[in-house]
Amino acid sequence: MAEYLLEMRNISKSFPSVKALDGVSLKIRAGSVHALMGENGAGKSTLMKCLFGIYAADEGEILLEGRRVSFKNSKEALENGVAMVHQELNQALKRSVSDNLWLGRYPTALGFITRERVMRERTLEIFKDLEIDVDPDTIMSRMSVSERQMVEIAKAVSYDSKIIVLDEPTSSLNDREVEHLFRIIEKLKARGCGIIYISHKMEEILKISDDVSVMRDGKHVATERASELTMDRIIKLMVGRELKERFPQKNNEIGEVVLEVEDLTTRYAPIRDVSFKLHSGEIVGVAGLGGAGRTELLESIFGMCEKKSGRMRLRGKEIRNDSPREAKKNGFALLTEERRANGIFGILDITDNTVISGLSKYRSGGVFLNERKMKKDTEWSIKSMRIKTPSRSTKIRTLSGGNQQKVILGRWLLTEPEILLLDEPTRGIDVGAKYEIYQLIIKLAEEGKCVMMVSSEMPELLGVCDRILVMSGGRLSGELDASEATQEKIMELASRFA
Repeated sequence: MAEYLLEMRNISKSFPSVKALDGVSLKIRAGSVHALMGENGAGKSTLMKCLFGIYAADEGEILLEGRRVSFKNSKEALENGVAMVHQELNQALKRSVSDNLWLGRYPTALGFITRERVMRERTLEIFKDLEIDVDPDTIMSRMSVSERQMVEIAKAVSYDSKIIVLDEPTSSLNDREVEHLFRIIEKLKARGCGIIYISHKMEEILKISDDVSVMRDGKHVATERASELTMDRIIKLMVGRELKERFPQKNNEIGEVVLEVEDLTTRYAPIRDVSFKLHSGEIVGVAGLGGAGRTELLESIFGMCEKKSGRMRLRGKEIRNDSPREAKKNGFALLTEERRANGIFGILDITDNTVISGLSKYRSGGVFLNERKMKKDTEWSIKSMRIKTPSRSTKIRTLSGGNQQKVILGRWLLTEPEILLLDEPTRGIDVGAKYEIYQLIIKLAEEGKCVMMVSSEMPELLGVCDRILVMSGGRLSGELDASEATQEKIMELASRFA
C-alpha cells in the first residue's frame, strides 16, 4: 500500500508571459486535512486544476494511491475519486438542488430520466448524513450563497471521493456554518479521505489542519505540521516578510450625517423596517448569520431590490435609488459578494473591466472613447491596488480571485463615490492583500467618505469598523460601537430573530 494517498511531483505549468507553477510537489496522507496556503497568484488554484484535469501540467507526475494518473478532464477526475469544490460556484441556478447534485450522471433509459424519485431519496440520505437541512426540490437561485456552497460540498461527497479539494470553502459561511463544515470534514477524515484545504483564514487553518504547505510565486516554500506552526510563522512563509499587525492604525474622523435610512422595507427581499445613519469618515460593519439580510440590505440601498416602504436622505435631501444607475449618479458604489456572477466581465480584459462603470467620462467627441485616458486610469488602478497581472490587456478571468476583487474595487474608486457599499470585500483574499484592502478602506474614510461593509469574519469587523450593525431575520437587531463590541455580543444580537 502506498505511503501517501496522493503525490504531486515537480509540477510545472506556464501560461503566456507567466510561469504559474515551478516544480511544485505535494504529498497528502489518507485521513488528513492538508492546508494549502499562499498569497493570491501564488499558484494554489492552478496546482489543484492540474490535479483535477482542468489544466494539463507541462512537467511532473501525479500518483493516486501509488498509481500514476493524468486526468484529461474533471469528469475523469471525479470518476477516479478526486473531487473539487471551487471557490467560485458554477451551478445550474434554474434547476433544483437534486438536479445539481446528479447533473451529468442521471440514470436514463431511451433518453429519459428513469429514477428521479431514487435521486431525490439518495440526495436526502446524503444530506441526512452530513446534517444539511435543505429541500432537494428547492431551486438553486432561491438559496443563499452559503447554502449553495454546502450543496456543492455534498455533491463532492456523493462521488465517494478519496481526495476532496476545498477551495476557500468558508468564504461565504458564518461561524455556525463553519463549525458545521468542520464536523463534515471530521467525518470524511474518519472515512480515510484526504482533504486539501485552501484558505486564507489562519485561525481555521490552525484549527482544522494536520499538515500545512505554503506556496509563493508559483513555488513550494515549506510543508510543516500544523501543530508546530504559529500565525506569525505562516505569514512570514506566505509573504516572505514580517507582518507586524493584522489591521492598520486608524486616524479617520467621524463627521456629520451623510445618509439616513428610515424604516426601509423591501417588496421581495427579506428587509423589514431597517433604520440607521451613516456619517462622513465612518466605517460601518454589517454582521449577521446566513440569510439575515446583510447582502439584501446593501442591494436595497443600491437600487437592486424593489423597495416597499421607507425613506432615504442624502445630506438631508430625499433620494430614491430605484435603480443602480440612479444610485451611481447619487454617489453610491457597490462591491458585490459574488464577483464571478455579477462583478467581473470574464471575457474582457483588465482595462475594460476597470473603466466600464464610468465610460461616459472617457468619451471623446461624444462618440469615441479616449484610449489614452482609459490606459492611464487602468495603470493607476493596477499600481494602487497592487494587482498582479502580466499586463492591462490580460483577460480578467485568468487572474486569481483576490486580484479580480482588486480590479473591481479599483473600478468603483474611479467613479469617485461618496458612499461605498462593500459586500465581503476581502473574500478569498490572502493576508497580505487583505491588509492592503484594509488600508484602502481606512484611507477612504480618512478622506471623508462613508464605508459600509458586510463581512462574515468578525475579527475583521472588530478590527476595521467604527460601528457594527447586526442583522437578524431581515431586521436590524442592534448596533454596537466597535470599541465595546465582542464576538459574543455580536452573536447574541445575530440570533435574536433567527
